Amino acid sequence: MGNAALTEITVRLIQQTERGILVNDSDDPDNAVWLPKSQVEFVEKGGDLIEVTLPEWLAIERKLV
Repeated sequence: MGNAALTEITVRLIQQTERGILVNDSDDPDNAVWLPKSQVEFVEKGGDLIEVTLPEWLAIERKLV
């Protein structure tokens, strides 16, 4: 992920494809956003929760922080 500032967030995993993950950080289904797997790393935390490490600029762009 290079030298970019990274951030970690815990979100709900909605869907996963070969190229991306659809996540939601609230109970509102309209707030779900796609994240490219090429830009993130994630680990399962139990149930449908995952912890995602991603560049801070991407978290801001997708309104996750």
